[in-house]
Amino acid sequence: MAERRLAAGPGRVLLVVYVVFAISAGARALYQIAVQFERAPEAYVLSAFAAAVYLVAAVALGRGARRVALVAVVVELVGVLGIGTLSLLRPEDFPDPTVWSDFGIGYGFVPVVLPILGLLWIRRASRP
Repeated sequence: MAERRLAAGPGRVLLVVYVVFAISAGARALYQIAVQFERAPEAYVLSAFAAAVYLVAAVALGRGARRVALVAVVVELVGVLGIGTLSLLRPEDFPDPTVWSDFGIGYGFVPVVLPILGLLWIRRASRP
């Protein structure tokens, strides 16, 4: 039995969600960096980084680049867990939220669930 394509079946849904998050987080970060950068530069740069990670994951899933997808999703998981924890322990360091603040509460916690689903799918799609 051949390996499953990353962008087939449930992978297609993941791909769409990653594209939506790349666009929404990227547009928000670009606006914030362009218009109000001095207000919370770290938060806005972190959101731009998150958008870049979502974009890399989306492209990798779409092209079937398993290793790149795996690295992107692991970076995403580490980011959301790290920033989520820091934003709860040191809220004064996050005057404006990032995509990953409070584990993605502003995005319905999808940012903390998405990498877990992504890792599960990559693992499942990689099995013969």
